[in-house]
Amino acid sequence: MSKSKYEEIANIIRERIADGTYPVDSMLPTQSELTKEFGVSRMTIKKAVEILTIEGLIFSKQGNGTKVLNSSFWDKEDAKFRLNNYNGLSHDLKDDARKLTSQVIEFSVEFPKEEIAERLQVKVTTPIYKIIRLRLIDDKPYVLEHTYMPCDLAPGLNEEVLKKSVYGFLFDQLGLKFAGSYRHITAEKPDTYDKDYLDCDECDPILQVEQVVYLENGRPIEYSRSRNRFDTRGYSLLDVKNN
Repeated sequence: MSKSKYEEIANIIRERIADGTYPVDSMLPTQSELTKEFGVSRMTIKKAVEILTIEGLIFSKQGNGTKVLNSSFWDKEDAKFRLNNYNGLSHDLKDDARKLTSQVIEFSVEFPKEEIAERLQVKVTTPIYKIIRLRLIDDKPYVLEHTYMPCDLAPGLNEEVLKKSVYGFLFDQLGLKFAGSYRHITAEKPDTYDKDYLDCDECDPILQVEQVVYLENGRPIEYSRSRNRFDTRGYSLLDVKNN
């Protein structure tokens, strides 16, 4: 999913803070200077600054400018996994020193059950991919993904792709663009797959993120359930007002 201009600018400023271009305790350029540099409106710069303020990277006070802080939560593990991201785990961890690998547990083409067909907005006679993948970090179980996708929207999907990045394939190879998603987060009891692949005990809670991802034309491209053991992963949500 393409980023808005203010998100792009926030990313650039964040990178400048990380690499020391804007050191801790220094002052950011003024909003007027940033407006001129990036060739955008003052409101766009204001939204970018709001994002970085919420993240704890900077602090703005009227009349005193904007200061770079040393108390950002951005380095916390959960902050990598934003509920409003649509780039996939491979992209989220692309700058992580740890090794991400994928184990394909099941990959098949089948006709969907009514529940799956309803979420994908297809008929029960429409072929879909059924994918179960275990994602591992440094060879340790991390997340178990149960994914269903209409075959006609992802031609050429194969096990080689599944072992790398499905979203990278959808974006780069197929040129698909996402419009958004619906996500539902619940705490669940472990099932047989969780016990076998996530090394769960009978009483270990499971964090499940159930989602439907939509293309720009409104068609669902994916229905999935991502399952984490309670102590391996969390999610953060950044909410910035648009007015």
